[in-house]
Amino acid sequence: MNSSGNNLKVGIVGATGAVGQELIRLLHERAFPFKEITLLASARSSGKTITWQDKSWTVTEANPDAFEGLDVAIFSAGGNISLDLGPEAAKRGCVVIDNSSAFRMDSQVPLVVPEINGEVLRDNKPQIVANPNCSTAVALMGLYPLHEAFGLKRFFVSTYQAVSGTGAAAIVELEEQTRALMAGDTHEPSIYPHQIAFNLLPHVDSFLDDGYTKEEMKMLNEGRKILDHPSLEVSCTCVRVPVMRAHSMSINAEFEKPVSVDLAREAIDNFEGSELRDDPSNLVYPMPVNYSERVPCGVGRIRKDAALENGLALWVVGDQLWKGAALNAIQIAEVLVRYGHL
Repeated sequence: MNSSGNNLKVGIVGATGAVGQELIRLLHERAFPFKEITLLASARSSGKTITWQDKSWTVTEANPDAFEGLDVAIFSAGGNISLDLGPEAAKRGCVVIDNSSAFRMDSQVPLVVPEINGEVLRDNKPQIVANPNCSTAVALMGLYPLHEAFGLKRFFVSTYQAVSGTGAAAIVELEEQTRALMAGDTHEPSIYPHQIAFNLLPHVDSFLDDGYTKEEMKMLNEGRKILDHPSLEVSCTCVRVPVMRAHSMSINAEFEKPVSVDLAREAIDNFEGSELRDDPSNLVYPMPVNYSERVPCGVGRIRKDAALENGLALWVVGDQLWKGAALNAIQIAEVLVRYGHL
């Protein structure tokens, strides 16, 4: 295995999917120190050619032997694939960075947002590192600097999640439904349970017995682990919206200490992962069209909460394919290089 931080051999599992495509792009754009990239996917996709600018790769089947000789593999092919092949890759000395939910709540696996808790990777080379859920990652880009300033006690959040979070087929469904409805025709949904064009679905992931969805509970469970804050309280409602890319969040947070809007803005402005975009008098606030294919998450509409003691209300927007998946995974790999684990 290469340990110099240069000329690394990188694998991408799920290379034909939306996140896989972003991983290829960002590895190049961020000048990650790779020698070669191996693209892995299902047997059905094996043999396909994927291109980026003037480069092309042939996809090979993801199986245990495919990880021989790789330094790091980023998985974006779903939890079952990660559970099956992640440990196999790790056995072969390949560090696994996993975008699925498979290992997030495993006490032996670090769940990492580099700007928040990247230091957990400092002392020991991990076998597997988990990437958080997209909504959790974006929300914490707004909440973490405020937590550092005031001490986060609890928060209420409604998410407005773009269809690309479901995958490429959902993008097609939104496009085709929109065209059909504008033409006076009908278009039966196949990806979502109901029409998504010109509509909102208060339903992301499957429902649990208590009425919440799995997606909503990820915000609580993952937030506690990433922030190392076991007493954190979270109430979340996740909504799918007819937007192509970038998730948005309306957050009402309560803190341990008295809050100040000016200090909150300063904390956001000084945090590496966020960008302050907060000038409502001039109609300046974060929107999905501003934060698609952007590294930072935008934070705005910061104001004192009228219903919570020591409370702040804010609006956070971030590209779920980047900070919520591909970008965060590569940032984890960059941390591993910096600490000499790759």
